[in-house]
Amino acid sequence: MHKEARIYVAGHRGLAGSAIVRQLHAKGYRNLLSRTHAELELGDQAAVRDFFEREGPDYVFLAAAKVGGIVANSSYPAEFIHSNLAIQTNVLHESWRAGVKRLLFLGSSCIYPRDCPQPIREEYLLTGPLEPTNRPYAIAKIAGIEMCWSYNRQYGTRFLAAMPTNLYGPGDSYDLNNSHVLPALIRKMHEAMKDGLEEVVVWGTGSPLREFLYSEDMAEACVHLIELAPEKFEALISDTHPPLVNIGYGEDQSIAELARTVARVIGFRGSLRFDTSRPDGTPRKLLDSARINALGWRPRTRIDAGIAAAYQDFLSRCPG
Repeated sequence: MHKEARIYVAGHRGLAGSAIVRQLHAKGYRNLLSRTHAELELGDQAAVRDFFEREGPDYVFLAAAKVGGIVANSSYPAEFIHSNLAIQTNVLHESWRAGVKRLLFLGSSCIYPRDCPQPIREEYLLTGPLEPTNRPYAIAKIAGIEMCWSYNRQYGTRFLAAMPTNLYGPGDSYDLNNSHVLPALIRKMHEAMKDGLEEVVVWGTGSPLREFLYSEDMAEACVHLIELAPEKFEALISDTHPPLVNIGYGEDQSIAELARTVARVIGFRGSLRFDTSRPDGTPRKLLDSARINALGWRPRTRIDAGIAAAYQDFLSRCPG
């Protein structure tokens, strides 16, 4: 990408999108396009078409999505599938119409089967049943991958799908009704310390294994992919397999281990009680990131350092 390229980051205020914007700025890109939800409703096809026709972006990062943890996915399955399908359909289609040079579509590791072999390779997509607790969201993201692949085959577009593992970092959601496990633990333990409580309840048995990636590392990976030399980028685009790349940390830990790490980092010294009446979700989810590692990217932020930075972000955004 030339430094003066017009780059549209959809979802620039979210956890992933805001990190991508910071990474682009750090690398000297200044001609960034962004719109808030109030300024551009990505579910409105006419509005999205008008935006692309007027602004003509050269490159697109599609990080906009309706996201949430087990509670949100279980409570609003229709919204999760409808909103994400609408956003993806409109942005991908209008990117093709506008002649976008390269597009990076951000998905999630939940696209893979619930019980597939570990670590999870890109070719395991669609080889088994999904985890029921986030099936509508996962199916929407799988549809986005299929759209990228279909448009590449039929229209010669250069749309790539990146699947990050569980993300955390600056700009995360700490709403207990909508957040993922790591930010939820940060908030629960912070509030327990503030209120003088000696116990924090953690959902599930604590046994599921999860991989966590700091959002700034994810953003570095995404920009690395979009900047690849033509021959390396083209090697990821094929008629015979989806244009799919995993972005993982490379190690996982149990939810119980994660809870203890969060407690240690932020200073909670009470006990943890695991509520086994709550769902665990997928037993294990560790990505095989060999494909992107071979292209020259590896994560740099250790989990404890990332949690410390995330906690400082929480304190700055959720005072008291």
